[in-house]
Amino acid sequence: MADPHDKSEDGNYVVVARRYRPRGFNELVGQEHVCRALVNAIETNRVGHAYLFTGARGVGKTSAARIFAKALNNESGPSATPNNDSDVALAIDAGQDVDVIEIDGASNRGIDEIRSLRANIGVRPSRSRYKIYIIDEVHMLTTPAFNALLKTLEEPPEHAKFIFCTTDPERLPITVLSRCQRFDFAPVEVSKIVKRLREIVTSEAAEADDAALELLARRAAGSMRDSQSLLEQVLSFSHGHLSADQVHAMLGTADDVRLHAIASAMADRDTAGAMRILDESIDAGIDAGRLAEQLLCYFRDLMAVTVDCDPSLLRHTSASLHPELKQLGEHWGLQTVLAVVGLIDQTLARIRHSVYSRVLLESTLIQICNLPDLQHIADLAAAADEHALSPEQKKKLIQSPVTKPADRKPEIENNEERKTIPQHHAPHVAQPRTDQRAVPDTTKPSQEETGPQSNPTEARGELAGSAATNSQQSTSSGQNEENAANLQNSHGSTQAQAELSGQQVDPREHAGANNKWTQTEAQQVWQAALGDLESMTESFARMVTKVVAVGTQHLRLEFPANGTLAMKRCELPEHRNTLVKAVSKHAGREITLEYSLAASEAQPKKAEATVNKPSRIQRMREIETNDLIRSCMELFNAEIVRIDRNN
Repeated sequence: MADPHDKSEDGNYVVVARRYRPRGFNELVGQEHVCRALVNAIETNRVGHAYLFTGARGVGKTSAARIFAKALNNESGPSATPNNDSDVALAIDAGQDVDVIEIDGASNRGIDEIRSLRANIGVRPSRSRYKIYIIDEVHMLTTPAFNALLKTLEEPPEHAKFIFCTTDPERLPITVLSRCQRFDFAPVEVSKIVKRLREIVTSEAAEADDAALELLARRAAGSMRDSQSLLEQVLSFSHGHLSADQVHAMLGTADDVRLHAIASAMADRDTAGAMRILDESIDAGIDAGRLAEQLLCYFRDLMAVTVDCDPSLLRHTSASLHPELKQLGEHWGLQTVLAVVGLIDQTLARIRHSVYSRVLLESTLIQICNLPDLQHIADLAAAADEHALSPEQKKKLIQSPVTKPADRKPEIENNEERKTIPQHHAPHVAQPRTDQRAVPDTTKPSQEETGPQSNPTEARGELAGSAATNSQQSTSSGQNEENAANLQNSHGSTQAQAELSGQQVDPREHAGANNKWTQTEAQQVWQAALGDLESMTESFARMVTKVVAVGTQHLRLEFPANGTLAMKRCELPEHRNTLVKAVSKHAGREITLEYSLAASEAQPKKAEATVNKPSRIQRMREIETNDLIRSCMELFNAEIVRIDRNN
């Protein structure tokens, strides 16, 4: 430990960062992996000729280079624990040793300086074993300077060693990197910085609160030198006792309580409250740009807590604030926190190029207060994926908070249908299925169609082919038709009486499994079923222009001639099953739906158009056979909606 009253030779004051600079490998804080490698290299006589020390500012690169130089030029031979009181060691610590040459790469970056180095490197050291060149900020050298150094760096004299220090190793040529042993210096942990600061405060005969030292360590962002410089600055302000409030007042920063209050106001959508706290912070002397940086660091810790990280992973806030951060993260949601981090980061980039930092920060706070609930949207999308919903249903779920089902208009689908090419299809029959994922085969009769509850007339037509079977079927069919007619007559009279009395008739009260239903009953069932449908399915179903009751368990839904798209969508399993369930529920029995298109009106065609222009169907087929179009349709699961002609 250095003497707290150390002075330079001329009696001037020496700053804390220089007085408490590490002088041995055991004093180098936070770089144990580098120290172990260098010590082992010295003890096993495996010292290389070129080393590259990389890392952020103030983490000990130059100090490690000096310690390594002292270890190699120790008077009694290379040793991991050199004698720091020897003349050579003291000269190296002061940067004045004739055999350890320190070069600033920023100010000696040209080819002339490197040529001078090459000319003198052949001269043997004057009093030590090695001539060691320490080049700081080596990435500042020019490309010609690097090229001039390559040959010497690869095959230096036996007495020459190179130690390069840089904060930006990516700017070094790969030819230089390949000739060096690289050691990466990590940022110093907050706890280790606090421990070192506590030792310095004790040596300076001062007092400091643990919270104050932790603030300084977090503010240094992993740099030991920066933390010592901040400590010296605050010690001059505190008059012997250092507190957290004094640190915030001196550095112009906001405490964790103020940051948490701003974040809580934004989470509660309290725009006026967040603006008021911001105004109070700026009036207290906190710079708007510095406050934006602190908010970004605060939300970094909030993001870590939201994904269930331990308090030990908090880098910018106190560990005691972990429960409050946990509660705020659950209230806000991870997706919203991530969006806030992105907004503040963009604001910081804009603040660096603007003089209106306060206005930019205020606008960002207002944007955050008015953010939608992104976590709710993400949860809905995850639930849709879990239940394997269709894209239409996922879109409906996401739109549900802002769009009511009753507000959806079928005109949107009409516009989409007018963009498609009308095609006439044979009627498609939608069968109620127990497995919604299975797509029924409409070319074969299902078990429900051929079961005992099937329409007798259709069953008689399907079994025509055997004379004996036809005879038996005709007999049973005639009896069933007679019974159905009697029940229909009684039901019709009941309905007529109800209509005369002004009461609404529920079709389920009179329609049995073997009873035919009237057109009025079928229309009532269909209108009642529409009220139970989801918004997306309902918009397609309302395109039906005519409802026709067929037999006892069939309902024919007729779409307009240009309603091909709506009919295709209703044939999809997610819409078909919903329609079948809704209609069957209000009919009181299982109902089979049949889809058809209305006949299109004949329109006069121009002979010249037929001769000169291909039909839209032909153009559609030509486009669908194109390899590029087919690949795009398969890749994006898309369909052709409209064909535009280039005039």
